[in-house]
Order: sequence, then structure tokens, then C-alpha cells
Amino acid sequence: QVHLVESGGGSVEVGGSLSVSCVQSEYTSHMAWFRQAPGKEREGVAVIGGGGNPLYSRSVRGRFTVARDNFKNSLYLEMNRLKPEDTAVYYCAAGWAFSLNPDNFHAWGQGTQVTVSS
Repeated sequence: QVHLVESGGGSVEVGGSLSVSCVQSEYTSHMAWFRQAPGKEREGVAVIGGGGNPLYSRSVRGRFTVARDNFKNSLYLEMNRLKPEDTAVYYCAAGWAFSLNPDNFHAWGQGTQVTVSS
């Protein structure tokens, strides 16, 4: 069973930047960030394959950057020009598909809060 631990996040004002990180216990081909706001379904934010190719959701494309370090089994998300609607718990996930569908991911971190205030 892959274990994932997120860190980072926090609170920032509109237009600010935050970053989140994730360390996993073993390599998986695809790693992704998801988020879930209160009362909403879990939403795919970005996925990245082992070769470093990323896919972003339309809502974050151009503002967020996902990266991974395969030697450190780590995943990163740099978030810029943050908006109030980006407020959510952000989850790191490991899986085997180049997808933003949470059903394709079998291991999840505990989540870290990101809050954007206006």
C-alpha cells in the first residue's frame, strides 16, 4: 500500500501564491492533485506522468504548475493568482492512469487546507 503525506498549504489573500508538496512511500507512474471544497465533489486539479508531462483542469490552467521529483518520490503544486474558489482541502493521489478522474487513483494522502480570502 502506497502512503502519501502532504505538506504546505495555508491561508493567503486573493492574488497570492501558495505551494503544496507530497511525498509517497514508493514510485507510481502517475501522481495527481485533487481538491474538495465543503459540499462539493472531489475535483481533479492536475496529473503528471512519470515522464513529467502534465494535465490541468480548465479552472487552474495557466495559474497552477505541477511537478514531480522521481528520485525523491515527491509531487509539488505551485499555485499562483489564487482565487476564493480555489479554497479547498487539497489531496495528493497515486495511480496508474493519466486522468483527472478520482476513480483512477488508489492511494490518497490525508489532505491539506488551502484558504484564499478576499
